[in-house]
Amino acid sequence: MRPGDVEEGPYARAGGRLPGDPVPDPGLGDTPPPAPPAPAARRRWLSHDHALVRLLPPVLIAVAVVYDLVTPRYFTAGPLYTAAPLVAAPLYSRRGTLLTGLAVVAAVVGLQFGKGVAHYIDSVTELVTITTVAGLAVLVNSLVRRTDERLASAREIAEAAQRAVLPEPAERLGGFEIAACYEAAQADAFIGGDLYAVQDSPRGVRMIVGDVRGKGMGAVAAVAVVIGAFREAAEQETTLEAVAQRLERALAREGTRREGLDAFEGFTTAVLVELPHGDGVARVVNRGHPPPLLLHADGRLSALAARETALPLGMGELGVWPDRAEEVPFPGGATLLLYTDGVTEARNARGEFYDPAVRLAGRRFRRPGDLLDVVAEEVRRHSGGGMADDMALLAVRRPDHHEQ
Repeated sequence: MRPGDVEEGPYARAGGRLPGDPVPDPGLGDTPPPAPPAPAARRRWLSHDHALVRLLPPVLIAVAVVYDLVTPRYFTAGPLYTAAPLVAAPLYSRRGTLLTGLAVVAAVVGLQFGKGVAHYIDSVTELVTITTVAGLAVLVNSLVRRTDERLASAREIAEAAQRAVLPEPAERLGGFEIAACYEAAQADAFIGGDLYAVQDSPRGVRMIVGDVRGKGMGAVAAVAVVIGAFREAAEQETTLEAVAQRLERALAREGTRREGLDAFEGFTTAVLVELPHGDGVARVVNRGHPPPLLLHADGRLSALAARETALPLGMGELGVWPDRAEEVPFPGGATLLLYTDGVTEARNARGEFYDPAVRLAGRRFRRPGDLLDVVAEEVRRHSGGGMADDMALLAVRRPDHHEQ
């Protein structure tokens, strides 16, 4: 057995399951479900649905006019007339909403005069009500547009913050192929408490994947502190253990500085990896984080669990244990996958967790980006699209000698 392989053996078997083990969920194990629609197809469906909804205001007006024409004069389609501009308000531009309101008023006036009921008090009341609603629809449209502009601005700011704090690593760095992925559990959120960073250094390519305790801006601040300290330490420190100690001191220093001002996130689970240039090895320091997975070119899979457990970063006041980097072979054609617990804590409807080691054993991936696409899609499908936690993924592949 090679160093770093799982002793129990099930992860090294194709399919990741021994005889007699329970069969995985349909669609998530050995028998894949029908492929979901491609993103382009889903976009076409959404565009088609949106086009149908935009037809609703003129359809309402047409139905109301026909109703008024075929019913006695004391019948009215007032509710349909009032609904048309209100439906148009969030869907149309300000001009479109105004034209819809004018069309409704014109239709009501024309029909009232055509039926000879324009002078009745009920007809006048109906016309005033519809005109008022049409005016309110224009006002609602203005408010909706203003809100959309604010949301678009907030999204741009969030995207800029994500690019600044979690920039995409280069696809090739130090002779390695690299891919990263971040998905927030909350819709329209771009960054949270998960983090990743990759830094080339004189001693090899160094990387980190971590998860800050907590949520909100405090977690984002902790992410910025950890990544800033990592980039500086990865460039300057001679060992990976020293990098971990720099991160420990940075979190302790930041917690002291913020004491009494605002709460600072208490600890960060993290795994640090060093890939020396030219050597087919990987050095790993794990501070309370899910173990990385090593996918070999032939489909075998090894979970790089730490031999000695260590506390997360930022918990140094509970005790001091020296960090020890564990060295494992990292041959050509192999891919190393680092991830946060948003992957392993994803549950399906029966409460079963997603296990990346079981799902990925026996499978081969030509590029690290392909691996991340598969894991992200399977996690979303396993959890039914309702992820409970953010998910950060980082994959690095050492090309075969004939590829270099």
